[in-house]
Parts: sequence; C-alpha cells; structure tokens
Amino acid sequence: MTPKTRSITSTPLMQFNAPLLKPLFALAIPITLQSIFFSSKGVIDLIMIGQLSENDIAAAGVSSRALFVATIILSGVTTAGAILIAQYFGKKDDQGTKRSTTLTWVLSSLLALIPFCALALANSHVMGLSSNNIEVQALGSQYLFITSFSLFCMAFTGSIAAYLRSIHQASISLYLSSLGIILNILLNWVLIFGHFSAPQMGLKGAAVATLISSLLEVVITIIYLKLNKNVVLFNLSDIKQALQFSHIKQLTRLALPTTINFALWSGGLFAYTAIMGRSSDEGLIVLSIITPIEAFSLSFLIGIANASAVIVGNHIGANDFDSAYRHAIMITVVAFIVTLCVSLSLYALKDTILGLFTSLETTTTELANKFYVILCLGIILRSLPTTMVVGVLRAGGDVKFCLYQDLITQWCFGIPLAAIGALLMGLRPEWIFALFFLETLFKWFACIYRFRSKRWFNYLAQ
Repeated sequence: MTPKTRSITSTPLMQFNAPLLKPLFALAIPITLQSIFFSSKGVIDLIMIGQLSENDIAAAGVSSRALFVATIILSGVTTAGAILIAQYFGKKDDQGTKRSTTLTWVLSSLLALIPFCALALANSHVMGLSSNNIEVQALGSQYLFITSFSLFCMAFTGSIAAYLRSIHQASISLYLSSLGIILNILLNWVLIFGHFSAPQMGLKGAAVATLISSLLEVVITIIYLKLNKNVVLFNLSDIKQALQFSHIKQLTRLALPTTINFALWSGGLFAYTAIMGRSSDEGLIVLSIITPIEAFSLSFLIGIANASAVIVGNHIGANDFDSAYRHAIMITVVAFIVTLCVSLSLYALKDTILGLFTSLETTTTELANKFYVILCLGIILRSLPTTMVVGVLRAGGDVKFCLYQDLITQWCFGIPLAAIGALLMGLRPEWIFALFFLETLFKWFACIYRFRSKRWFNYLAQ
C-alpha cells in the first residue's frame, strides 16, 4: 500500500548541496571500500592463478562465474531484506528491524540449498555449458564442488551485512568482510603455491582457501555481534517470532521477484560466458581475465548504488518522499561522474594491469588489449542503469519493474543478439564482447522513464 505523498519539488537539483552529500558519502565510502576489497580479491586470485596456465585461467573464470550466479541468487533475499530493514529503521521500529534481519538469514539459508545442489552434484554439467576443453572442465568441476559449501556461510554474512548497512553501520560490515578477504588472499597464496610447507594445490588450493576463509568470517562475525550490544544477534525465540506467515509473506513478496530478477541477470552473465566459450577458446581466456577487472572497476559504482538504496529507503520509511526523490537524482549524477573517473584511470593503467598476466601468449595479450578498451567504455554505459536498479528503484520497492526490465533487455535483446553475432555470424571475440554491453542502452531509456513517473515509491514499513 502506498500512502499519499506530499508534493515533490520540481527542481531537485537546486538542493544539490553539502547537507545532502554528507550522508551519502558517510555510507558510500565504507560500502564502496567493502565492494572494492571484495572485487580486488577476485583480481588478486586471478593474478595468482595466472601464473599457472591458460587452462587454469579459463577454468577459474568459468567456475567463478558459476559461483557468482549462486551468490547473486542469495543476494536476491538479502537485498529484499535490506529494503525492509532500511524502511523499518527509518520508521524507528527496532522490532521490525530485528525481525526482518532474522527472517532474511533464514530464507537465504534455505535458498542456498538450490545452488548448492547444482554446484556440488552437477558441477561437470555446469562447466560443460561454457567449455569443450576436457582439462578446463575437470579443473573447474573440482573448484565448484569445494566452494559450493561456502554458500551457507555467504547466506549468513550477507544477511548481517545487509542489516549493518541499513542501520548506517556500514563501517562495521567493512571491517568484518575485510578480515575475511585478507584471510582468503593469504590462504590462496599459501595453498596455490605451497608456501610454509603446505601442499602446492594449484586451482584446488584457491577453492579450499575460499571455503576456509568463509567459515572464519562467520566465526569472526558471530564473536563480534556477541561482544557488541549496539547491534543485533538473533536467537531461537527471534527465529520463531519471525517465522509467522504474515512476516514471511511480507518479505517473500519482495524477495521472490528480486531473487528471480537476480537469478535471470546473473544467469544471463553466465550465458554470455557460455557464448564466448563456445565461439572462441582464446576469447574465453581473455574474458576470464577481464571479468574480475570489470568487477573491480564497477565496485565504486556498486558502492554508491548500495548507499543510495539505504538513504532512499530510510527516507521512504520516514514518509519523506521529497528527500528520497532529491537524493536519488543527486546520487545518480555523482555515480556517473565517479564512473567516468574510474574509466579514465583504468585506461591509463591498461599496460600495467595486463602486464601482470605473464603466462599469456602474444595473440591472447593482443586480444586482451581490445577487450580492455571496450570495457573502459562499457562501464560508463552501465553507470545510470546500475544506480537506478541496484539503488533507487529497488529501494522504493519497485522490484517487479526491475525484474521485467532485466528480463526484456537482457534475455530478449542482449543475449540473442550476442548469440547471433557469435554462433551464426562468426564475429571476432572483441565484437562479441562489445555486444555484451548492448542491453545497457535499452536500460537507460527504461530507467529514466520509470524514475520520472514517480510510480516507484512504495511504503513497506507497515
């Protein structure tokens, strides 16, 4: 149910000032740092694996993308939970905040069973979708089996991170996740290369490191929550209270379209990887290199978008739709400027970054240079749609529009056009990669139209 809103100013950009920027950056900086640390882990992992062989790089790229799909599916529930938590926090309803956090963890843990079964039991089939190379399939299958158990850890830490961000404690979430990332990097270094008398496990060592660091992050998070009385740690009675039909229905109405949306979107990313893998082995290797670089470059944008979701959600929960609208415009402008600066910086570091991958052959390096330039342009195109979908529209509870937009632009335009270009027209890998960004152009028009309509305001904290 959407309450009647008060008049929204027609000139929101006139409010673009320091009082509005302060809460944005207070939240955006720790959230962005957390996103940067997480994505940098993928880059560092790939640099380590890049010292092994091109098959290891390809296997790591495909299996990491499959694990990413599983993680994003869990994010559907935690994102929906964060929407409720932010609005209850804006309403100053402590019981609703705690209940939503508890229910978010329970539902995301149950949902983790689905991707876990797929990655643990059918990993060879998953790898076979993106590569015909037997060695790549074998390496990736082993990686997926081991890392699939970490999904239950991610369900817990993801739920707690959503809660901490929504109550403006993003710095705590940053510290906790940073410890997990540092542990993962150190364990990778030890187990991949066999340092400190450990066995030299190669790609399998990276998988084991991911699982151990995920378990340790859960333990560290629980210890912190027990020692800090200013944040929530739910118990059995809280779980029983949260598992009431009305509460489950409230979260499910948000989580179901959001989870389907995330599953389709991340599945689309895997489909792009499969298209590239089926059309060019060399293209798959380069895509495996570019993907974590892309994730790192977009981490700044994702951080701002997640911060905007909290701020906009808090204002809507407090029935302040005027501030929510003005903040949304300001945040979108800031996100575009930041992404433009990131793109220019990324291009300036092109030779340095690609020079880190010493195992690449000359032709693969040349192709990587072409992919890299396309990436620098592509991340600029993604600035507005990502801010709107991840931050603004979803914070307003407009989850169905986000679902329909991704379904139409990605699965009806982007993926079919890329498949036609790769499998029917036989385009070169760099042109196939460029087609991956085509769907973003459609999203610009859809997001701007929906935002201006103001139909994305939904009051949920009832």
